[in-house]
Amino acid sequence: MFTLRYSAVVILIAAGLVGFFVYTTTGTDGRFDFKLGLDLSGGTHLVYRADTSKLAEADTQDSLTSLREVIERRVNAFGVGEPVVQTQQGGALGGGEHRLVVELPGITDVDEAVRLIGQTPLLEFKLVKEGMEGNLADAEGNPNPEAFLDTGLTGALLSRSALEFGSGSQVGLAEPVVRVDFNSEGSELFSELTRTNIGRFIAIFLDGALISAPVVQQHITGGTAIISGNFTAESARELVRNLNLGALPVPIELVSTQTIGATLGDEAVQAGLAAGTIGFVALAVFMVLWYRLPGLVAVTSLVIYIIFMFAVFKLIPVVLTAAGIAAFILSVGLAVDANVLIAERMKEELKAGKKADAAIREGFKRAWTSIRDSNITSIISAVILFWFGTSIIKGFALVFGIGVILSMLSAITISRTFLLALGVQEDSVLGNILLRSGLK
Repeated sequence: MFTLRYSAVVILIAAGLVGFFVYTTTGTDGRFDFKLGLDLSGGTHLVYRADTSKLAEADTQDSLTSLREVIERRVNAFGVGEPVVQTQQGGALGGGEHRLVVELPGITDVDEAVRLIGQTPLLEFKLVKEGMEGNLADAEGNPNPEAFLDTGLTGALLSRSALEFGSGSQVGLAEPVVRVDFNSEGSELFSELTRTNIGRFIAIFLDGALISAPVVQQHITGGTAIISGNFTAESARELVRNLNLGALPVPIELVSTQTIGATLGDEAVQAGLAAGTIGFVALAVFMVLWYRLPGLVAVTSLVIYIIFMFAVFKLIPVVLTAAGIAAFILSVGLAVDANVLIAERMKEELKAGKKADAAIREGFKRAWTSIRDSNITSIISAVILFWFGTSIIKGFALVFGIGVILSMLSAITISRTFLLALGVQEDSVLGNILLRSGLK
């Protein structure tokens, strides 16, 4: 009995400390403040069309994955808080065009958002067809598409790039150039390309624009190429930075933008808080009036559960969206459901003539199977939604999954510990209260 009471006191102290942490870190804009999603904090939603027409079907998914990772690195480099970057495919059966969806919380200037994504360079190396050396571009400088052959060598195969000035003895004296080093796959491809095309032109394109077309003088090994194109020091430095952040494996085109104001997000937060508060008060009143002492214990357990949930949101951290708040409120309902199951099982044991202490233990034991099975199915649903859902659905699934797990633990451990720690016995005052509380 002493151990149970000691455990109950420890739980209360821990809940108090965690609650103090949650309260003091809220509204501080610090590391442990709540992270709000695009729909709550305001921001920009961008949709790009990914041109995969030149990719083999087997390479499409890998290229789209690389595209998403490149954009994530680029956005994170500018310090945007909690961005969401994902790829989608239109059509009911997934046969439509591929799109890149970028959500930037806190940024409501569309031009600034587009700049953050930037003109991330699409670097391509193409072989000039024989006899087309003098017909690379028209009078306006537009590349002649019939003059080039795709080689498969793109910026997606880069390992790093660097700014240099000239080469050899002219370092520091000539115009700025960009040195690119390919990864192992790119090095092999570049080596084979130069070995089999000595004396031919290899055109270098940046975002579809022809910037240089050097002649292959010799077989080049080591996976290093020099790009020149009348750069200034600043433009070359910017190109190096962008390439190091990641060259796009496929071209993208901005097709739609949407700005969500912070005012709308604040209204959604307030509405969610109001709904949660009203719902919790209603549940608490019902539990106390219907189950008396066990109901009061259940409400105390729910309060501790909510405190721990808030702490988890801050520590992971979880990006809260309107859907996430709805999932949290739903998880509170599931926590109440678990306590109702436990109370009903205790009632059955008391009606069977068992003492209060034995009824509590047996009630929790019998309720556990139902609670376990129902919560496991909910967790499986949350995992499926998170795995296959869009960003909004993922936010709901993550909060719901965490809530289900914590609610299950709080109902089985915290509520049980508190009831047993009260020292409920058949001949005790609390035992008599329990017997008259409606459980029997």
